[in-house]
Amino acid sequence: MIRVVLADDHPIWRDGVRNDLGEGFSVVGEAGSADEAIAAIRATSPDLVVCDLHMPGGGGIRVARACAEQTRIVMLTVSEQERDLLDAVAAGAIGYLVKSTPGPELRAALVRAAAGEPVFSPALAALVLGEFRRMSKTATGSNPLSEREREVLLLVARGHTYREIGEQLYIAEKTVENHVRNILGKLHLSRKQELIRYAVEHGLE
Repeated sequence: MIRVVLADDHPIWRDGVRNDLGEGFSVVGEAGSADEAIAAIRATSPDLVVCDLHMPGGGGIRVARACAEQTRIVMLTVSEQERDLLDAVAAGAIGYLVKSTPGPELRAALVRAAAGEPVFSPALAALVLGEFRRMSKTATGSNPLSEREREVLLLVARGHTYREIGEQLYIAEKTVENHVRNILGKLHLSRKQELIRYAVEHGLE
């Protein structure tokens, strides 16, 4: 049973997601603001948090920054903006799904997220891949993406599971997980690189 906290400032949305989850999930807490979500997570230690990006008190970004080390957080939002997606991942979210995701696909993605796999709506996967490609070109010599990490990233962005990636690349599922952990670590470092890029693009270097 996957223990879930639902966070959204619209109670009717939380009701809908709870109904979509069905068997295999147990909703242990609900919240209508970032403050309430952080409190619910700390009180219940859930396996997974399904969180709206835009809520009072700082939204899902604040929740991810505060709690991503404690639990796995998936944004479920109407926003398909690249900036929102990248900010959510950089804040620590393990997934980013749009609210139009059909119920069966949502359940399957959340099961994977609870197991530690990054999940993204297919329409947004290309954005993630493009950003990582940009990072791999701009990363410093001390911390670029390796060829294997790029291969893993490509398959993750296309929605493959760790097991499927391991089978395709002839490596262990655990090795895939380690590669993804390394890639996500490098994504956090990219925030500094984005600042550098901004400075260069705006003549601030």
